[in-house]
Amino acid sequence: MGWVESLQKAIDYMEENLLEDITIESIAKQANASVFHFQRTFTILTDLSIAEYLRNRRLTLAAEELSTTDHKIIDLAYKYGYETPEAFSKAFRKQHGVTPSEARKNIGKLKSYNRLMIQVNLKGVEPMKYKIVERESFKVVGIKREFSLVNGENQIGIPKLWDEVNANGTSDVLFKVNNGQIKGVLGVCVDKRGTHSGQMMDYWVATEVEGDTPKELLSLEIPAAKWAVFEVHGAMPDAMQKAWKQIFTEWFPSSKYEHAHGPELEVYSDEDPFSPDLYSEIWIPIK
Repeated sequence: MGWVESLQKAIDYMEENLLEDITIESIAKQANASVFHFQRTFTILTDLSIAEYLRNRRLTLAAEELSTTDHKIIDLAYKYGYETPEAFSKAFRKQHGVTPSEARKNIGKLKSYNRLMIQVNLKGVEPMKYKIVERESFKVVGIKREFSLVNGENQIGIPKLWDEVNANGTSDVLFKVNNGQIKGVLGVCVDKRGTHSGQMMDYWVATEVEGDTPKELLSLEIPAAKWAVFEVHGAMPDAMQKAWKQIFTEWFPSSKYEHAHGPELEVYSDEDPFSPDLYSEIWIPIK
């Protein structure tokens, strides 16, 4: 099964089980992917977490039922996974801007989140510059934090970590000790497959080092792999986010390669992060 078909199968599974208490593990299994990689890919493509997508879709269907049936609000609350009518009303108002009672009376406008269908358009896409690199294992040193993937907590915590290391001088230390083949400071995403039901990840701010590990830093062995190395041009964070989306929506679906499920690397230089001419890289293990 191809990459696009696998992702669509997982989306179809979510849609077919919207009224059930489904888990992220069961969803990722439909795509034959780990929880980490499925959630990461899904968020890159949709700008939503899986929990947000499920909530938006359930509240869309609930609004349709309120407008077209005489089912009691309390019954709809339980049907769409809310323990109390109050919790349902709060979530409903947050999405639609009106209460369930107002929606029943056709007061205000409702916000509809439609069912996702994966489509790949290869006409007129921007060219991507990349190279294939094979490397033996190598060592990076830096600091590590564990983040939860639940409700996109990693997306909130990782930018805060970068603010911290830039403010306390850690990034300066990493640039100074960098003497490996990859020049710059790395953001390293590590899938903790098999632990915590796959709901956790490690994120490193690190750099490649040959030799001893500085005493104030931790070390991580990056396993031998074949890598697709993509050029990223432009100011942060928009250029990096755009590149990730282009890789998953255009490059992977049209290439012969698959993700090898090892650590992913983002490579940052010490140049002005807001410069339109900034050069960065994305390293993805492939097979």
